[in-house]
Amino acid sequence: MKKMLVFQTDFTYKEGAVAAMYGVVKSVDEDIEIITATHEIPQYDTWSASYRLYQYIDFWPKGTIFVSVVDPGVGTSRKACVCKTKNGYYIVSPDNGTLSHIDKYFGIEEVREIDESINRLKRLDNGHVSIFHGRDLFGYCAAKLASGLISFEQVGPKYDVEDIIRHTIIEAKIEKDYIEGTFEINDPNFGNLWTNVLLDDFLKFGFKLGDNVHTIIYYNDEIVFDQIIPYYDSFSKAEDHSVMIYNNEINKMGLAKVVGNLCKDYNLWYGQEYKVVFKHE
Repeated sequence: MKKMLVFQTDFTYKEGAVAAMYGVVKSVDEDIEIITATHEIPQYDTWSASYRLYQYIDFWPKGTIFVSVVDPGVGTSRKACVCKTKNGYYIVSPDNGTLSHIDKYFGIEEVREIDESINRLKRLDNGHVSIFHGRDLFGYCAAKLASGLISFEQVGPKYDVEDIIRHTIIEAKIEKDYIEGTFEINDPNFGNLWTNVLLDDFLKFGFKLGDNVHTIIYYNDEIVFDQIIPYYDSFSKAEDHSVMIYNNEINKMGLAKVVGNLCKDYNLWYGQEYKVVFKHE
């Protein structure tokens, strides 16, 4: 049975890169099913690429192959790899930080560097393109793997999982009088911000639905937001244009401006420069 390919990139649909990449897959095997996760990862943002894989990967059938191409180092010495995760998936990606969240939360069982001598698209014009590995290397190798033309072992030589490039992922701190976290990512369409504070920890600290929570946001240690806001399980329970806390889709605490855009309206973003503190009212 052929495996599905799920793609995420920062290519957008503004030109022909996605079509060329998908065309290579179909040229290898027309029966491979291609699914688009997103082509709107922020440009060059390997942190976001890593987080988005973590957000959705575990909802797919085991054995699915994910192709993530956010590659500011294309054409350099960074490794092109395929990893096998401990929860039963394959990820085809540059080894540039994109595997960070998968490694931390699900674990990586094995990683192999793509052997370009056999698993790279050969062009009929004898040209050598070094700027489009999404098409010529990642998409092509993923298609061969999905179709069964190669096994995982035939991707290329194995290397030490400990050598994978990783972003630093910090965990929330639970203190006596407060919980301290950071904004890990945003919801770009609605402007919500997702923290690294786990729902379990939030509840163990004593917060419950309907509580008003003293919420302080720092940017480089300067307070940029200081309000008492409610914790609800539905946006419909808050007044329009008000700010609330909610449990997001991966059981971490998020902040939203209801019928608004928290990021734009409060000039907020994500990153470890931000510190979020939750206290009892």
